Amino acid sequence: MSRYLGLRRLRGFRGFHGFRRFDRSVLIAAASVTALSLTASGCVVVHGEREVLPATTRAEAATALQEFTAAYNKADKAYDSSLDAEYTTGALADIDSARLAAGKANSPDGNARHAPLKLTDAKFTIPKKAGWPRWFLADAAGNKGGGSRWLLVFTRNGLDETWEATYLTLVAPDVLPKFAVDKDGWAEAVPANAADLAVPPGELSATYTTYLKKGEDGGEAAFAEGPHTSAWRALRTKKSTRPGLATQYIDEPMTNGNYAPLALRTEDGGALVFFTTRHFEKQTAAAGASVPTPNKDVLALTTGDIRQTLTMEFVSNEVALDPGDGGGGDGEVEILGRIQGLTSAKGE
Repeated sequence: MSRYLGLRRLRGFRGFHGFRRFDRSVLIAAASVTALSLTASGCVVVHGEREVLPATTRAEAATALQEFTAAYNKADKAYDSSLDAEYTTGALADIDSARLAAGKANSPDGNARHAPLKLTDAKFTIPKKAGWPRWFLADAAGNKGGGSRWLLVFTRNGLDETWEATYLTLVAPDVLPKFAVDKDGWAEAVPANAADLAVPPGELSATYTTYLKKGEDGGEAAFAEGPHTSAWRALRTKKSTRPGLATQYIDEPMTNGNYAPLALRTEDGGALVFFTTRHFEKQTAAAGASVPTPNKDVLALTTGDIRQTLTMEFVSNEVALDPGDGGGGDGEVEILGRIQGLTSAKGE
């Protein structure tokens, strides 16, 4: 699809949409040890990576959040993506690294407006699961974002790896659901193919992009009205009909590798799902006219000369409430938050 748009893929832009100028030893022993048990019939090997275990300890989760915040602040102050590259991956890495690249291009000496991000009142929801990746959710209050709660999902694919922030969304403090937990307080990870939800988490990215293109006529599960569903579709329709400037939109699901959806079971039987999408916006000026000049941050990420067309690529990460189907499968998925960032652009 991107070949049709003539857009060269770039990995990068770690920024936050809406912000213009963003006891380990015990658990590791349990997870990594290969226990050898001698029986009458021989040796039985139990692999730690196959056992159902909490993804981490609460102390280690708190340390991961602190390390990410410190690295993010260093990178933001210097406009240097190498300073937090070890602590981000997936959608967040794409969005934030491009933001830093644009900032560096426009302010080589660093971010004169840097104000350190401070995350407080952190709560950690840690699922108990087998295999990799293991992951957890941090929910914290931030000194940026207008009173929103900052939701950060951390993942890693091995015991020797650094915890990396994969998803970041901001939500109102009163919209978060209560999670289902066991007697020890560990949460339940919902598999991508879970059939007891309105939309299986693994299909949510594709279902959402189909909805953006076709609305309820797409034949997909309904999405509740809101700023990231009906209102966003209405805004795009309005922009696509401006006189002298045609705007086309193409939306793509992202579900592989570090873009895979992650979901937590809620008390009511539904799930809170984090997922990723990619979006293209192509502006084409009428004959004899030119595309409006974009701002300097867009120009910093643009290749080619902007004459008659400008194609922009965005990566977006969303968090949604996916209700249990209740036997009928007619529940509406509610998008609670979405952060989107420009990752590249091409002028022609």
